[in-house]
This record gives sequence, structure tokens and C-alpha cells, in this order.
Amino acid sequence: MKFICILAIIPFIGFLGGIPFVNKVNPYVLGMPFFLFWIVLWVVITSGIMAIIFKLDPRNRGGNVS
Repeated sequence: MKFICILAIIPFIGFLGGIPFVNKVNPYVLGMPFFLFWIVLWVVITSGIMAIIFKLDPRNRGGNVS
């Protein structure tokens, strides 16, 4: 359960912890300023982490979820 909590904190650190380091307009990545690219990247990473947490959570191992 501790591992799940650590995984859940990673997006928070990525979003807010990285802001002072990536607060730049240049360079452009995929046509977006770097800061906007950073936010979009972490939205995608957060979705993947939440999927991993869902698979690891013991409460989701049952057959029917209703």
C-alpha cells in the first residue's frame, strides 16, 4: 500500500515541483512552448500512473465492480 501512495505523489511532484525549472517559453516542443508541453506531458504520465495504481490496488481484484 505504501508503494501505491508513493506512485500517487509522483504526478503532484512532477506538476508543481518542476514548474520553477521549466518556466520557459523557448524551446518549442511539438509546436508548443516548453511549459505547455510540460503540463501536457504530465497529464499523459498521470493517466498512466493512475492506471498502474488501479491495477495494483487490492480492492480492484474482485470480479464484479458495481
